[in-house]
Amino acid sequence: MTDTIVLEVFGVLLAWWVAGYAIWKWGPGKRNRSVRCPETGKTANVLAVQKELEFGCLRVLDVTQCSLIPGQTLACPKTCIARL
Repeated sequence: MTDTIVLEVFGVLLAWWVAGYAIWKWGPGKRNRSVRCPETGKTANVLAVQKELEFGCLRVLDVTQCSLIPGQTLACPKTCIARL
């Protein structure tokens, strides 16, 4: 009986850890994403800012870095946001 309770408590703690890791990994914040640039047609790696606008639904609001123009501020119209 004691072994069963210990396993149940361990299972609940493991489920909470997995849920927390998933939120940290794929939740709101800055995330590296890959996108095809609609202006140049090339694949680019961007640093996207994701926020939760609705319950359970993440949206990309801004792009802060782009691999196509490294080390420069983004002066493009950021049309790639629609593709993220």
